Amino acid sequence: MMITYRDAIVAGQRESLKRFEKAMIMGEDIGAAGGPFKTCDGLFEEFGGARVRDTPICEEAFVGAAMGLAVTGYRPIVELMFADFMGVCFDQIVNGIAKHRFMCGGKVEVPLVIRAMGGGGTRFGAQHSQTGETWVSQFPGLKVLLAATPYDAFHMLRWAVRDNDPVIVLEHKSLFMRKEEVDLEAPIDETVIKPHILTQGEDITIVATLAMVERAKEAAELLQQQGISVEVVNLRSLRPLDLSVIQESVIKTNRLLCVEENHSTGGWGGEVAWNITSTVFDYLDAPPERLTLPDWPMPYSPELEDAAMPSTSLIVEKAKRMVHE
Repeated sequence: MMITYRDAIVAGQRESLKRFEKAMIMGEDIGAAGGPFKTCDGLFEEFGGARVRDTPICEEAFVGAAMGLAVTGYRPIVELMFADFMGVCFDQIVNGIAKHRFMCGGKVEVPLVIRAMGGGGTRFGAQHSQTGETWVSQFPGLKVLLAATPYDAFHMLRWAVRDNDPVIVLEHKSLFMRKEEVDLEAPIDETVIKPHILTQGEDITIVATLAMVERAKEAAELLQQQGISVEVVNLRSLRPLDLSVIQESVIKTNRLLCVEENHSTGGWGGEVAWNITSTVFDYLDAPPERLTLPDWPMPYSPELEDAAMPSTSLIVEKAKRMVHE
């Protein structure tokens, strides 16, 4: 059926609550209100307040409580209203949740999912517009998934709740109304954490995540009209980071452009570019390039925010320069 990104998130959680008796959701205003972005709409009425539980405005407390639930047999899903708020409970995530199974010699599982909604372009200002994807991708013990489409959102949540280790699923606020055909009766797609080639191309590979995937696809269509064939790759996962698809793509196209909604220092694009340079260097006809946010906090001004985001036109311009140099 044709379904929005937001409804795909709801559907993925609904199925997980039905599948696992001890699955539950925790977060701010997710009960009768259905969540600040309606990503839990209707679940409180269907499953009750014990399994769809409103929390105080204290991320450190309820993320820590979710860890306690996970190690005692539950499968909690935590909704963070903004991905930026991972900073509030960072100690719980990276020093507790990520390391607990290791510290227990592998004897204790932590089947916990954190959903966090981030990203710019929606006028929320510097403290509510970060994706947070590179913040958490450094730490062993976590899986970090990036939902760029309704299909991704639905299957990633189902996959993540089933996993016996902690998974962070990052969503993007600007995508909530995007629609796509999704079969809600299909089995879980086990490849949903693998990079996905969205368009076949011969001249350049563009790798992107979250909202940048949509812009990369738009750029590919414009470039096609100008005689440049683009292979667009939806990266989907930063941990585990499977680069084999990108390597094979670059062997074919000989050029790589990474587009991400992060600052350039420490961004995942640098890691991908290093890997491609060190593994398939002989196939490159140009140095790998990156498009990122500028090195300042996200402005609140609409004009400045739009200028800060990697746009479709900037992707087109950068790709054309790489192909024609």
